[in-house]
Amino acid sequence: MSNHDPNMAHTDAAHSHDDPSVYLKTLILLLILTVITVGASYIDFGSGNTAIALFIATIKATLVALFFMHLAHDKPINAVIAISGFIFLGIFLMFDLIDFNARQPYIPFNYAPAAQAPMPGASPAGTEADEEKAKEKEREKAAAAKQEEKKAEEKK
Repeated sequence: MSNHDPNMAHTDAAHSHDDPSVYLKTLILLLILTVITVGASYIDFGSGNTAIALFIATIKATLVALFFMHLAHDKPINAVIAISGFIFLGIFLMFDLIDFNARQPYIPFNYAPAAQAPMPGASPAGTEADEEKAKEKEREKAAAAKQEEKKAEEKK
């Protein structure tokens, strides 16, 4: 039989895992993983960006559960169940995203894109009115150039 008395008060020796250095190391590791996540977001891995971010988030969630929720010092089966839950959540989300990215965009058969309205006061592009306006501007420029030549000759 065990010498364990359920009514026995907890002592400091029984909770040696509450050392502040464990929390400090966990904090530093979580901050490093956060920096890695931010750094990975600036690199284009294509569709792998989401998978990388979820993988790092799963590691961070596991660290929080193990050390801040004290699962590392609890019965081992509790830690195994918690970690496997996070792992399966990550796997299910990755498969969901893989399936979502593999689908073609659904366009209904009766979809017609809305026609672009012309700018107010503008004529539709490529019409005879545009060609006439361009010719008129050329004529005006030519007439202005002729007048400038005449003025220059008169001054001489």
